[in-house]
Amino acid sequence: MSIASRASAPGVGTSVPPAGSPTPAAPPPDDPAGRGTAWAEGVERLREAATTEPGRLRIIGAVLAALIVLFGAVSVWEIAGRSTAADDVVGRSQPLSADAASIYRSLADADTASSSGFLAGARETREVRERYEKDIANASKLLVSAAANTSAGGESREQIALLSEQLPRYTGLIEQARATNRQGLPLGGAYLRYANEQMTTELLPAAQRLYEAETGRLYTDYDDARSWPLASVGSGLLALAALLWVQRRDYRRTNRVLNHGLLAATAASVVVLLWLAVGHTVARSALSEARADGQESLKVLNDARIASLQARAGENLTLVARGAVLTEDAKSDKYDMDFTHNLAQLDAGLSRALRLADDTAGRTPVTRAVDGVEQWKQRHAAARESDLKGDYEAALIQVIGDELHKDSSGAAFDTVDASLEQAVAHEQREFTRAARDGLGALGGLMTGAAALAVAGAVAALLGIGRRLSEYR
Repeated sequence: MSIASRASAPGVGTSVPPAGSPTPAAPPPDDPAGRGTAWAEGVERLREAATTEPGRLRIIGAVLAALIVLFGAVSVWEIAGRSTAADDVVGRSQPLSADAASIYRSLADADTASSSGFLAGARETREVRERYEKDIANASKLLVSAAANTSAGGESREQIALLSEQLPRYTGLIEQARATNRQGLPLGGAYLRYANEQMTTELLPAAQRLYEAETGRLYTDYDDARSWPLASVGSGLLALAALLWVQRRDYRRTNRVLNHGLLAATAASVVVLLWLAVGHTVARSALSEARADGQESLKVLNDARIASLQARAGENLTLVARGAVLTEDAKSDKYDMDFTHNLAQLDAGLSRALRLADDTAGRTPVTRAVDGVEQWKQRHAAARESDLKGDYEAALIQVIGDELHKDSSGAAFDTVDASLEQAVAHEQREFTRAARDGLGALGGLMTGAAALAVAGAVAALLGIGRRLSEYR
């Protein structure tokens, strides 16, 4: 037999399996994708569970509980942010804005008191001196408080540093003017005018920028506290829709009208949603009232009071300078023109304050201030006429007054200032009341939403568990 024949013959050189034995299976391909993973197994089990009613009920129960808990968590998160913003309005940003306005007002009043004391000279009363010292002390104290409470590294911090640096320089100039004036030297007037220039070009603009920065932060907190909790409302409506769909499904499959667990979960979700909507609406309304009827009135009244203080300083400096400082066109007395300009601002501010006043307690002091301004204009005109005629002593008495002359322009200014101070105090109380009402409307909502969401999720699971028990 040839080699080729032996190779092709059966049984020669090869192993032939016995007849009837099973054919060995081919080895599985080396495919890593074919091997199961935890994720794939989980998906497969979920798919298998979804093919049975008990499995579907378990999935539905888990989804319902997750949606209700999500609703509660989002509600707590959003209300926490709004409560914090409302609390900042009441306890931080508005007080800082009010302190910034007080700093401006104290500085302007100190400048007015210093010029009044300078005019009186040796006849300066203890009340005028104490008023100046009180204003400086108040401004210094408020600057320290603002530095401790304002955020680091911002516009406010920069202006506080500038004011803290320049205020001692101003007080030093005032003391030099006062001492020189007591010696009868004309150089005292120059010191006083230089101090007034520093006040009007450096201190008061810095105080104005500080006030604007703090008021801007206040309005930001207002907007944050008043913004609608849209995510909470959306998640609440989604949870309610899911609950209603499950109850409708349950009714169609079992003809049972009520599932106590699902009904309790629905009730809890509805309560949270209504509480959220009503509480935020009340808070928004109260905060809007605080802003419109309180803060806006405060701003107008503070501006009016500052205008009155600057007008009084201009009136005093008109007599101090005695025509030595003119306007840029060299045709008019600079300080008298400042007085006229500031008095026009005061008139406009009082008119707006009357429109904003919403009760008798708010209108009465503003009306009294309006009457005081009319008296002030008349008495200033008389003093100015005496000064232009060369009768300086008569003009001085008509401006600063004395024991025998009570009807001075200074007395009219005091009436205006006291009336505005009373109006500011009233509007501050109105603001605080309304803002606290807004904050109170959000009180308890976070705790209530969290508790009801947990209770709703548990009730939903119990309701689904009741249905599951029927398959055991």
